[in-house]
Amino acid sequence: MEMQQIRYFLSLAETLNFTRAAEECNVSQPSLTRAIRLLEAELGGELLRRERRQSHLTELGLRMLPLMRQCYDSALSARSLARSLKSNEIAPLSIVVSQTINLTLLMPQLNQLSRAYPGIQLKLKRGDGDEVNRLLRDGGAELAVAGPLAELWDRLDAWPIFEEPLELIVRRDHRLANAGEVELGQLAGERFLLRPRCELADLILRGLRANGIDAVNAHEVETDHDMIALLEANYGVAVAPASALTSSDALIHLPIAGVDLRRPVIVYGVAGRRRSTAATTLLNLLRAGDRQRSVN
Repeated sequence: MEMQQIRYFLSLAETLNFTRAAEECNVSQPSLTRAIRLLEAELGGELLRRERRQSHLTELGLRMLPLMRQCYDSALSARSLARSLKSNEIAPLSIVVSQTINLTLLMPQLNQLSRAYPGIQLKLKRGDGDEVNRLLRDGGAELAVAGPLAELWDRLDAWPIFEEPLELIVRRDHRLANAGEVELGQLAGERFLLRPRCELADLILRGLRANGIDAVNAHEVETDHDMIALLEANYGVAVAPASALTSSDALIHLPIAGVDLRRPVIVYGVAGRRRSTAATTLLNLLRAGDRQRSVN
């Protein structure tokens, strides 16, 4: 399998037209057709079926498309990386990470990126779900890492990379602190602390309501620092990701029994927008490194 065959296939998958694909790839149509036929012979089946009005990808073509796109992106990234290292020119990388995500979860991939791109300049931004959407839409960030966004911009690509359980967080002298694990029913009458602008708010509220708990009078906060301060002052309890709010010795995390409360962590990019080499490399590292991993 040659890279030009993959490039021809990706163009063909986008245009669904041999003539337009050949024009985009700057080759003759017979050359493109011959390359696709050789690729199909190697893969053992048709990738695209021609019809009078509109061609379409076959089942094999649909299954091959994401794999070939990732393969092609990786090859371009490796080629650009080699050029960047040779010229010692590395562009800045702007990414936005949800306020609810502990950056330590992403450090293995960021460390690999730093080793691959010595001297890279990270521009790390934080935001809630609306800000993640806005920064990607306006070009303020090339990639985003967040939970499920309530309102997805229709040009966003999304790749789940791992899941993380939600836990109950209480002060160490709370009545449930020594319970080992708690059921949501045990939280009836408790005052909750919530972050209404974060992408987890609806997930948490739905989980509570499904177990007969109404958090309508919950305290509302904007930042981790405020959440920790109010929890330490015994203003209530919180349901949050397992990796969140770990900087306080006065608080304890408790597993929640009887329900499967987990939040997916997703890397987002803008479909069709050209990404820098560093952004493509980080995207591939995140997708490859955490695809089968859950945070327990």
